[in-house]
Amino acid sequence: MDKYQGYNRVHSQENGSAPVSKNVNEKLADFGERLARMRKAAGYTQAELAAEVGISRRNIAYYETQTQHPPSSILPELARALGVAIDELLGAVSIRKAARPTNSRLMRRVQQIEKLEAREKRQILQFLDTFIERERLRRKTGTSA
Repeated sequence: MDKYQGYNRVHSQENGSAPVSKNVNEKLADFGERLARMRKAAGYTQAELAAEVGISRRNIAYYETQTQHPPSSILPELARALGVAIDELLGAVSIRKAARPTNSRLMRRVQQIEKLEAREKRQILQFLDTFIERERLRRKTGTSA
């Protein structure tokens, strides 16, 4: 018996929890791969996700490449930023593909625009309208930029 096995047995008896099963450990082992996959699907770079969660890019890189997963205090923020349940992030349930927006990076930008003052929103909408109209005319005439 290694020195930690005794601690784990005593600790789980003290707090009434059962030891973590091998099956759960295997699911947690691929946490980094799952986190990277979810991050990319949500349209985040490591730096963008780190800023959204309030940690360093280096931490995100570490969580994606190491067998360790982040502290439990960070899991709710990661799940929120990625638009998934904590259970999905941990691999306890399958990932819902249909529930995700097709371009979450664009959706995040729209949410940021919604927080701006009315004048700034109008300017952005005018700018977008110009590009949309230009593309519509280009398609209509069959020309390219």
